[in-house]
Amino acid sequence: MLAYRHAFHAGNHADVLKHATLVAVLNHMNQKDKTWRLVDTHAGAGGYALQAPQSQKLAEHQQGVVRVLEGKRLPPLLADYVAQIRAGNPPGELQFYPGSPRITRGMMRPQDQLRLFELHPTDHALLAQAFEGDRQVAVAKEDGFNGLKGQLPPSSRRGVLLIDPSYEIKTDYAQVVSACRDALARFAECVILVWYPQLTLRESAQLPQRLKAVAKEQAKKGWLHARLTVAQPDERGYGMQGSGMFVINPPHTLKPLLGEALPVLVKLLGQFDGAASQLEMAHGL
Repeated sequence: MLAYRHAFHAGNHADVLKHATLVAVLNHMNQKDKTWRLVDTHAGAGGYALQAPQSQKLAEHQQGVVRVLEGKRLPPLLADYVAQIRAGNPPGELQFYPGSPRITRGMMRPQDQLRLFELHPTDHALLAQAFEGDRQVAVAKEDGFNGLKGQLPPSSRRGVLLIDPSYEIKTDYAQVVSACRDALARFAECVILVWYPQLTLRESAQLPQRLKAVAKEQAKKGWLHARLTVAQPDERGYGMQGSGMFVINPPHTLKPLLGEALPVLVKLLGQFDGAASQLEMAHGL
C-alpha cells in the first residue's frame, strides 16, 4: 500500500486528464465568492522536480504534459491547464510538475480551504514541508478514505472531493465506491472527482458502472464520465492504456469544455492508431 510513489509518473497522460479536469472544476467554483473546500484523499508529495532521478527513470512527462505544452491553439480547458503548469515554472521552461495540491493552492482565493491526506512517510514529509505555515491548508498523515469523513460537509456547503488512489491493491476500487457513497450521504451536493486507470482488470472496467449506480441513487446533479485511451496493452496484456475521470455532481460548464478538449488530447497524447476518447453524462435527481 505504501510502495507507490507518484514521482515516477508525474506529468504523464493520466495527470493531464486529471489535472485539466480539476482546473476546469475549480474555475467554476471560483465563479462565486462563497468559500469552497477541496479534500484530496491521496495527495502525494504535492509537486515533482522533473529532473529528479524518479521522474527521469521513466520520463513519462515526455509523453504527457510536454506534448500538451507543445500544442498549438489549445481549447480553453487545456489552455487553462497549461497556464497553471507554466505558473509554477520559469518562463519557457518545464522544471517542476505541480500535483493536485499545488494546482489547487494556486487557484484558491483567501477564503478557500485545502485538506490533504497522504500516508506514505516520505511523500507526507515533503507535502507537510511544502505547506508549512499555510493557514488555508491542512496536511494529515492519515488514510484519506477515513479522513474525509471529518471534512464533509464544509460549513459553506461548497466542496470538492478528489479521489485518486494508486489502485495498486484491488481493494482500492471498492473503497472508492464506498467513499463516494459515504460522502454523498453526508453532502449530496459535493462535487466528486474520481480518477481511475484503464487496465485489463475486471475491477477497472466495472468501476464506472458502479459509480454510475451510486450517483443515480444519491447525487443531485448526476454524473459525467470522461475516458482517454492512448496506448495498447503490452504483449502480455498488461500496462495502463489510458485513464478516466468520473465526476459526480459535475458543473454544467464541464461537459462542453471536455467535449472540445478530448479529441485534441487524443491527437496530442495518442501513442497508437486506436487512440480514442469517450464522454458521457447523465442528469441528476
